[in-house]
Amino acid sequence: MRLTVFGANGLTGRLLTGQALAAGHDVVAVTRRPDQFPIRHDRLTVFGGDVRQADSVETAVAGADAVLSALGVPFGKEPIDTYSVGVANMVAAMCRNDIRRIAVVSSSAVDPHPYPGAGFLFNRVLQPYIARVLGKTQYDDLRRMESVLTATDLDWTIIRSGGLYALPAVTEYTMVEGRADKRYTARVDLAAALLRLAEDATFVRKIVSVVTTTDNPSLLQLIRTEALG
Repeated sequence: MRLTVFGANGLTGRLLTGQALAAGHDVVAVTRRPDQFPIRHDRLTVFGGDVRQADSVETAVAGADAVLSALGVPFGKEPIDTYSVGVANMVAAMCRNDIRRIAVVSSSAVDPHPYPGAGFLFNRVLQPYIARVLGKTQYDDLRRMESVLTATDLDWTIIRSGGLYALPAVTEYTMVEGRADKRYTARVDLAAALLRLAEDATFVRKIVSVVTTTDNPSLLQLIRTEALG
C-alpha cells in the first residue's frame, strides 16, 4: 500500500512511519521540516508540506491508498484550528482523488469521564484541569476535527488515545469501539493501531479507544517524563 502520513515528524508519526516501512508499505511522510526528518528508506518520500495549505495536502495525498493523521499540537492559550483545518483539507483532497480510507488520532480527553481505580486526584483534579483549562483549546479543536470527519461518507476511523508515554516495542494493546476503562496509551501501540486500521476495514466509521494494558506508568512517572520531560 501507499500511505500518506500527516504529523510524520512527531513522536507517534515517526514510529508509524518506521512500522509502515517495516511492514513493506510505501510511505509519504508529510512534515513542515523535511530536513529534520530522521528516517531514510527507498520506499519513503519525505514531503515538505503543511496541512493548513489545501494545495500542499492535495499533492501529498495523490496516489495514496490510505491517509493517516498523527498530528499533534502543543497546549497553548491561543485558539487552535490545526486539527480541524488540516482534516478538512485532507477530506477535500481525498474526495478529489477518490481515496476512501482515513484514520486520525484524537484524544480520550475530548469526552472525559472517571476511570475505575484512578483515584480522586486523577478523576477530580488532574483530568478536569487538563481537559478544561490546560488543554482546552486543543480539545475544542479535536472535537471540531471529529465533527468534520464524521460528517463525511469516507471510510474513516477516529482513534482516541489515553495519556501518551514511551515504550520500546509494541505490546498486546487493546482497541475497542467507544470508551475504554484504561487511561494510558504507549505511542508505539498508537502507531501500530493506526497502521492496522490502514491495512484492513476494521472499525470503519467508528470512534475507537486504544489503550496499553501492560507497563503503564504511575501518575507521578507520567508527569515527570511527559509533562516535565
